[in-house]
Amino acid sequence: MDDGDPRDEIVRLEARIEQLAGVIESCRKIIAVSRAAIVVGAILLVAIMTGLLKLDPTMMIAAIAAVIGGIVLLGSNSRTSDDAVAALQTAEAHRTELIGAIDLQLVSDKERRLTARGGLDRLH
Repeated sequence: MDDGDPRDEIVRLEARIEQLAGVIESCRKIIAVSRAAIVVGAILLVAIMTGLLKLDPTMMIAAIAAVIGGIVLLGSNSRTSDDAVAALQTAEAHRTELIGAIDLQLVSDKERRLTARGGLDRLH
């Protein structure tokens, strides 16, 4: 890491954390859809095999495609989500470390009251 301002690195990490949170949320939605596709496809296959639905080759292919496609989407997005969660945790830990390294100064009660009433410019 370079010796630049840690605040810049914190800002960059916060943007990365937001991006990763978006990726994780997107993966969760796709995982939910893929699970639904697996369930619907499986229900259709069972209904066709038990005779509840007329044997239709198109319906059978669609059901099989839904199950296989759902499994592929589930696996792919689960892995992407796991990777994003790991990267998110790393970024958050690094951000916390940088924040801890910054020399923060406490603001006195008098300065807080002045800030609330219009700013620190009254001190000068």
